[in-house]
Amino acid sequence: MPQLIVLPHVELCPEGAVIDAKPGVSICDTLLENGIEIEHACEKSCACTTCHVIVREGLESLNDAEELEEDMLDKAWGLEPNSRLSCQAIVDAQDLVIEIPKYTINMVKEGHH
Repeated sequence: MPQLIVLPHVELCPEGAVIDAKPGVSICDTLLENGIEIEHACEKSCACTTCHVIVREGLESLNDAEELEEDMLDKAWGLEPNSRLSCQAIVDAQDLVIEIPKYTINMVKEGHH
C-alpha cells in the first residue's frame, strides 16, 4: 500500500503525517479520511482551488490533470509546476510526498458559518 507523506503545515498538520493511502482514492479524500481537514469549498467538484497541494515526490504516478483542473490551478495561490488539486489527483501505487500551501484563495470555509 502506498504512503502519503504530508509535510508539516502550521494549522492542518503541524507535525506532518505518514498515511497509508488506498490506490484509486483522491489525495483529498485520503487526507480527510485521516483527520487532515484540507479545505474543499466546492465539495471536490474541481470548481475552486482550496484543496491545492504541491506534490514534492511521486507526481509521475498520479493520473494526468485534465484541462479543467489545469484551468483552475492557474488561479491557485503559490502555484508550482508540480501543483495539483487534491480532489482530482488519484493515488496509484507509488508513495507521494505532498505539501499543503500555507494559504488558499477561499471566501467560504466549509463547516464555518
